[in-house]
Amino acid sequence: MSEHPGWESIEAKLTSIYGDQTPKHWGVIMRYSEGGPDPLDGVSAYRAEGPPHWHYVSFGFSELYEKKSKNVEESGWGFELSFRLKRDPAETEPPLWPVMTLQNLARYVFKSSTPFDDEHYIAWGRPITSHEKTNLEAMVFRIDPVLGQIDTPNGKVKFLNAIGITTDEYELVNQQGVPKLLPLLLQSNSLGVTDLERDSLLKS
Repeated sequence: MSEHPGWESIEAKLTSIYGDQTPKHWGVIMRYSEGGPDPLDGVSAYRAEGPPHWHYVSFGFSELYEKKSKNVEESGWGFELSFRLKRDPAETEPPLWPVMTLQNLARYVFKSSTPFDDEHYIAWGRPITSHEKTNLEAMVFRIDPVLGQIDTPNGKVKFLNAIGITTDEYELVNQQGVPKLLPLLLQSNSLGVTDLERDSLLKS
């Protein structure tokens, strides 16, 4: 019997999409449950196309190892995060900063006991990265169109695609709901790839 059935279930889903591609993987030295600083046990990044981007996937919101929660339907918080970042064709290595961004989102969930879900959103209060210039200062979440949801031995896990948005786009979803922005956001970007260089979609 596997010691990490949840982890293997996520990897199996990713393998079904990316085949034998070896992802860039970042792990932790000490697990969060053992006193480590990072809630996620790992993040993997794959080279993806349509358009060219890096696809980051988290390991740690769900139960990767033994089943501990009493909810038999869902694994852990019931989701993992997916983040798709526009890739320059010349890039050979995925940048590190999205890993730290996903860890920060995990800290919010673990400390507030407030899980994310489809059509949730969160303000960053500053640019989503300090490593590159960007007008994106918030994120909106929707079910990842490729990863969807999987069944694992520890329960269901949905993959939530985190998409960077501007402050005025955040104000729109805060006032009128995510469905007001998503069609515009996904019109020519069905995978929800975050482009750090883009301007607000609400500017005429």
